[in-house]
Amino acid sequence: MPLRKFEYKELGEGRMVVNIGPQHPSTHGVLRMVVEVEGERVIKIIPVIGYLHRGIEKIFENRTYIQGIPLTDRLDYLSSMANNMAYCRTVEELLDVKVPERAEYIRVIILELQRIASHLCSIGFYGNDVGVTFTAMMYTFRERERILDLFESLCGARLTYNYVRIGGVSQDLPQGFEERAKETLDVIEKQVDEYEDFFSDNEIFLRRTQGVGVLSAKDAVNLGATGPVLRGSGVKTDTRVTDPYTIYDRFDWEVITGKDGDCFSRYYVWLNEIRQSIGIVRQALKDLPEGEIKAKLPKVLKPKPGEAYGRIESPRGELAFHIISDGSTNPYRVKIRSPAFCNLSLLPHVAEGWLIADLIAILGSLDPVFGEVDR
Repeated sequence: MPLRKFEYKELGEGRMVVNIGPQHPSTHGVLRMVVEVEGERVIKIIPVIGYLHRGIEKIFENRTYIQGIPLTDRLDYLSSMANNMAYCRTVEELLDVKVPERAEYIRVIILELQRIASHLCSIGFYGNDVGVTFTAMMYTFRERERILDLFESLCGARLTYNYVRIGGVSQDLPQGFEERAKETLDVIEKQVDEYEDFFSDNEIFLRRTQGVGVLSAKDAVNLGATGPVLRGSGVKTDTRVTDPYTIYDRFDWEVITGKDGDCFSRYYVWLNEIRQSIGIVRQALKDLPEGEIKAKLPKVLKPKPGEAYGRIESPRGELAFHIISDGSTNPYRVKIRSPAFCNLSLLPHVAEGWLIADLIAILGSLDPVFGEVDR
């Protein structure tokens, strides 16, 4: 990316350019920020991405539709189930496939469990980002491990699952899954209350997040914000409601929004969406029907020439796949609409004028995952 704006000969007196990153993948991801500062204050910022680019959209063209599913796991690796779902839902639209009802319920259960696991990571990482404590992250990861144990019993994997399949899911719930899932939800529900008490009563956390990185509702809409970032600005938009997919319209739950559009509001959405997801999973487990878990499909998938656009509400926002079929066994073209990329593009707008320490807090509240940003 050209950085002509940051040539030293153009800098005003008392200003300098600072490179922040690139960061290691074990943090939020491999991101470099080129920042012009005056003292501690951010004057200009350019996010530099691409360090994790693997050409996944192009690789799809050389894989069959079924072989493409494992590629989606490598996008937002904190919510792989959601990636599987968005891709498979789009292919199902191309094939005009009706998914069995039991498979739809199982999908909702694992998607909301995935949302809980992802938001637990977001909260834990964020507490570490703003310097509250490393301990909180260990607590949230402790509860996340319970969900990963459930996923491991489903498919044998703990991060990249390849569980949602075209037409349904790869296999039925194992024996005892429902009881263990209910126990896990009971534990997490109690712990979420403790997390709220911990952060909301912490003076450091409040001073680092309240009133920092404010994004107005108007700017959030105009700049393409999505997910908790958009709802943190008070915009009551969720794809599960505005464009219902699978069977979300059968459940009773609320769309969580923040009030102030600041870092604290985005954290508030994460925390309370966990509670809503717990309620959805409980309802789905209660009403889970018997039946088939996968539609009957030909061994070789050849959708008719055409295109489909399928979207879902991933933990980071609206995740969509645009797939074009030319009638062959491989997609002609695949384009991914990444919510993490859309939210990261807001960083210059939200962070300029704040201190470098605030920049770190603002970046964490946007919750980017760079496997999805770079693709």
